[in-house]
Amino acid sequence: RIDCAVHSMKDLPLTAPPALRIAAVLEREEPRDALVSRSGETLDRLPAGSRIGTSSLRRQSQLLRRRRDLQIVEIRGNVDTRLRKLDEGRYDAIVVAACGLIRLGLEERITERLALSHMLPEPGQGALAGEARADDPETLTMLGVLEDPVSRSCVDAERSFLRALGGGCRVPVAAYASCHDGTLTLDGAVIAPDGHEVLRGTLDGSMTEPAALGDRLARQLESQGARQLLQSPIT
Repeated sequence: RIDCAVHSMKDLPLTAPPALRIAAVLEREEPRDALVSRSGETLDRLPAGSRIGTSSLRRQSQLLRRRRDLQIVEIRGNVDTRLRKLDEGRYDAIVVAACGLIRLGLEERITERLALSHMLPEPGQGALAGEARADDPETLTMLGVLEDPVSRSCVDAERSFLRALGGGCRVPVAAYASCHDGTLTLDGAVIAPDGHEVLRGTLDGSMTEPAALGDRLARQLESQGARQLLQSPIT
């Protein structure tokens, strides 16, 4: 019924239907998460017991890892709805993908872009994907001009890491890859839902073999107990 679809890369299933193909991964936007607070205070300066809105287990686990005193409260809805709920006083702050605010022209609402050192993003966060039917070479070719090879390799490494751990968007797995002079650097983490423990590692690999890099890092963390950590109860 349509010729192509545009997705947030982080929301795409890890296994695509054979009849469909990702024709292009566009140049990545800001990959980090953003804190939006009513008071204008950054994460470390929020008062003890502050109510933080997020529906992401990955964000919850890393927020609690940073600050055990925070109250994590579920929030639903699109970006505008979440901002409205914040402004109404239901939360002291919310955490959302910075790219979503930027693309909606709401960058000024960002209080703090959370550092990758303590808040790794969802695999693929910040990247858009153009998808078409595998038997439609004309559309695949047209979309192909939008392809950014560096962004493709980075998100492929991140998604391979997530796939190897048997995860999806509902598990506390985070990853971010960057590329310098043809070398990919993949930083990945598995975090206990309550933030009490984290397994984190970094590996370098070839830009031409991103999936292998993701698999290697996943195996490294598995050897340290990542599977058991993923099975920790959600509190």
